[in-house]
Amino acid sequence: MKKLLLSIILSVGALQPLMADEGMWLPMLVSQRIEDMQQKGFKLSAEDIYSVNKASLKDAVVLFGGGCTGEIVSDEGLLFTNHHCGYSHIQKLSSVEHDYLKDGFWAMNRSEELPAKGLTVSFLERMDDVTDEVLKGWHPSMGEAARDSIVRNNIKIIERKAVGLAPENKGLTARVEALFYSNKYYLFVFRVYRDIRLVAAPPSSIGKFGGETDNWMWPRHTGDFSIFRIYAGKDNMPADYSEENIPYTPKRSFTISRAGAKEGDFTFIYGCPASTKEYVISDEVKYVAEVSDPAKVEARTARLNIFIKYMNQSQKVRIQYSAKKASVANAWKKWQGESKGLIKLKSVAKKQKYEAEFEKWAKGSEFEGVTEKLHELYKEYNKYHFAYEYSTETVAAIELPKFAYSFAKAVQSKSVASTSFTTSLPSRAEIDAFYKDYYAPIDRDCFKALLELFNANVSDEMKPAAYKEMLQKYGGVEKWCDAIYNNSLFLTQSIVYSLTEKESAKIENDPAFEMYKVINSWRGELRKKENELMKDITLCYRLYMRGQMAFESGKSFYPDANRTLRVAYGKVKGFSPADGIEYLPVSTLKGIMQKDNPNIFDYNIPQSLRDIYAKGGYDNQPVCFIATNHTSGGNSGSPVISADGYLLGINFDRVWEGTMSDYNFDPEICRNICVDVRYILFIIKEIGHAEYLFNEMKFAE
Repeated sequence: MKKLLLSIILSVGALQPLMADEGMWLPMLVSQRIEDMQQKGFKLSAEDIYSVNKASLKDAVVLFGGGCTGEIVSDEGLLFTNHHCGYSHIQKLSSVEHDYLKDGFWAMNRSEELPAKGLTVSFLERMDDVTDEVLKGWHPSMGEAARDSIVRNNIKIIERKAVGLAPENKGLTARVEALFYSNKYYLFVFRVYRDIRLVAAPPSSIGKFGGETDNWMWPRHTGDFSIFRIYAGKDNMPADYSEENIPYTPKRSFTISRAGAKEGDFTFIYGCPASTKEYVISDEVKYVAEVSDPAKVEARTARLNIFIKYMNQSQKVRIQYSAKKASVANAWKKWQGESKGLIKLKSVAKKQKYEAEFEKWAKGSEFEGVTEKLHELYKEYNKYHFAYEYSTETVAAIELPKFAYSFAKAVQSKSVASTSFTTSLPSRAEIDAFYKDYYAPIDRDCFKALLELFNANVSDEMKPAAYKEMLQKYGGVEKWCDAIYNNSLFLTQSIVYSLTEKESAKIENDPAFEMYKVINSWRGELRKKENELMKDITLCYRLYMRGQMAFESGKSFYPDANRTLRVAYGKVKGFSPADGIEYLPVSTLKGIMQKDNPNIFDYNIPQSLRDIYAKGGYDNQPVCFIATNHTSGGNSGSPVISADGYLLGINFDRVWEGTMSDYNFDPEICRNICVDVRYILFIIKEIGHAEYLFNEMKFAE
């Protein structure tokens, strides 16, 4: 009966329109949204968006690496994504002699394309509702422990069956995802390609123009794109890197629009949004806005200041820490906007009002008291969660101790059957990767700054006893720092190369190893306690989610983002962030020249771009645009698609005022930022002189 009720709620809710342009919709259910999309200007069918019977737009979209999206733009495996999505791979391929971050990279033929080791792209082959299969054999009378066991076993069977051993299943991976807080389950089957090569990247002065100053802001003038190519075996199937591999032939690739985007144009985004929490209660929103975000911002500010100090002194250090700095700074700025937005929108008060109305409605039903139980659970959970989360940003973020502890498995090998010291060591490649991008003076300063923050902001009752003993043993942060950064054997790469089983005790007693061992053990205990409480919270949310669907039976409910493929649609539209300020939806090259400043790193454009502009006629060259599509992290690199199904640009950001959209989407203020495909083509031709790539692209008439 409960299963039937949920089915009715989901199907009825899906037929109801949602206000404005909110929503991240499952592609296989897009037929439930297609009428609304077509009323807003879309000209294609649901089958054109998602189909397992014919090539569709889903076949031109990939999960890029583990955290971004990309799109196929030729029948020879050419792929567009964001510059910041490819950034770590561009950085790894860079050196002082070949600084592809600073100077850009342009392969002039296939032989010049550079293998991006470790990079994968994943195509969604299909998705299926497997709720009945996952819950097969379970009845509510059996209890939660039985449910968990049955669900786990059924998921393993479903995933194993989906992958199979047949030749046509080569490269397939499968995962079952719980949606709507485990009220529904969907199977996602991907085909993963492993030979990916860098084709082109603009210099960072274009690809990251505006830097952290403009990050999350509008107007934006960033050419945030990079170009890769997928290679496959001769059977067009996934294969490890080989010179014998050939460019992948996709089932579908995007046709590129040169018409551009203007105010009011329909847009939709196909991508892999990472995480949203639309249906959580007020306690979590309050914690994020008032506790978590401000604390994490403070910790990252300290790290960024140290990074910048040393990066400004050395080109080598700038290259080493560019990707690290970008990673730290991205969330740092996002959290500032998120906290500010949630407070400005009075999101906590709105949630509390909703919860009161829900409980009034739920009186006498199975849903009565569920929000009160959640409130109680969060009081306990947030104590442990803050300690874990804040330690991630402070004591666990220090590089040398963390690296030292990667030798723990080798140290422990003597007491573990069928393992050896040598085979348990980090690989030579892992060791080399650490030292290539490590600078001890930065880490030393971070140690002192981050430990001081940890000591000040984590309560004594939550700090591990062993940590407090070590702090006392060394006589404070400064002396503890000296003990590690003057004496640790892990400071010297040649010593690390030569470690043998005889040095096991030496490793275990190393001050860097010793520190992280204490922190890691404590964090394990915190995580264990968190997980225990989260089981109860998740169980309550499963009930609360069903209750919300029954309470608002006329509303469309979309599942929270979880890095699976979704569709979001809206239109090109400006916005007003404050009284007296109106933002237009399109930026141009003229705006780049207005910001250009050789004395400010973030705004120092290539001289070649200045020379091109000086020729005249480029004032109106489009650069970026904004739209009302509902996006999140993971949508970076997503194709922005026109009403005709053509590629208009690449999504890369949200406006700072709208970063609270993971919790509270406001159609008046939430905007996604996209680089215009016409600017990408302009840079390819005028800066990269790689217009030969146009020969394999398709352009709309």
